[in-house]
Amino acid sequence: KNETSFKDFYLLPFSGEQVNNSLIFTLFFLIYVVGVLINSSIITVICLEVQLHKPMYLFICNLSIVDIFFTSVIVPQLLHMLSSGNYIVSFLECYAQLYFFTAVAATEDILLFVMAYDRYVAICNPLNYHRILNPKNCTLITIGIWAAAFINSLMFVNLALYMSSCHSNVIHQFYCDVKSLTKTTCTSSQLFFVVAGIEIVILGCIPMLCTFTSYVNIFSVIFEMKSRESRKKAFSTCSSHLTVITVYYGTCLVEYLVPAYSEIMDLVFSVVFTTIVPMLNPIIYSLQNSNVQSALWRLLRAMCS
Repeated sequence: KNETSFKDFYLLPFSGEQVNNSLIFTLFFLIYVVGVLINSSIITVICLEVQLHKPMYLFICNLSIVDIFFTSVIVPQLLHMLSSGNYIVSFLECYAQLYFFTAVAATEDILLFVMAYDRYVAICNPLNYHRILNPKNCTLITIGIWAAAFINSLMFVNLALYMSSCHSNVIHQFYCDVKSLTKTTCTSSQLFFVVAGIEIVILGCIPMLCTFTSYVNIFSVIFEMKSRESRKKAFSTCSSHLTVITVYYGTCLVEYLVPAYSEIMDLVFSVVFTTIVPMLNPIIYSLQNSNVQSALWRLLRAMCS
């Protein structure tokens, strides 16, 4: 069997003669700018407002940082391709993008679980909240999340490098992801797919299961509260996070676990997962969290005055 190893990849995100690159460029540019501005506003507000220097808001701040990285790993390169008409990316560029995308995705997975744990401690064990989630522990948790995600991504991409791309160098996607790259390989590495399965379990299934377990315990405590006002307040502190994890895990499951029936549908879910969701996360938190809303209004008034 003759095998040809390619040095470059050709990304084919939007096939068809009727594709309007200018319209697509404008759409993604607006999504990217809006997402970065809103996430940057959340980060700025949380850093400046002393009353928001609490564990929950520290994790929200980290989520906004992750979302900025999430889109910045993908969208700027896509905008360059759309404006220049050059859809060729080098082997190094493709795997570098895969490395950073895998790292920020893993960071978000773990972070969403930690945020669920934060709500669990706040509602189910409030007397020990400040002892368990004190500033030192929160700092260590944050550093641990980022370090674990980037080290894990390094090992994962290192295994992916041993797969030889020779079936085709065309990737029907607007960024380099594992799902697309495995379709181009001619030498299947059993170790890689074993590790990929372990990755899905450890970084996907376990955090999602732990998050679900946390909310089962949270709701059991909330329903036992006698005061209607207390139940409403407890629900309001969880609603934004519940909305975020529902949207995130929903699109993630459809994108990577449900078999694609068409390249168009696969592309649509990829766009939602990588660009729309990171833009929606801060909007969800700002709309459903009164403290964040108040801080944002104060920041806007200060900027306008």
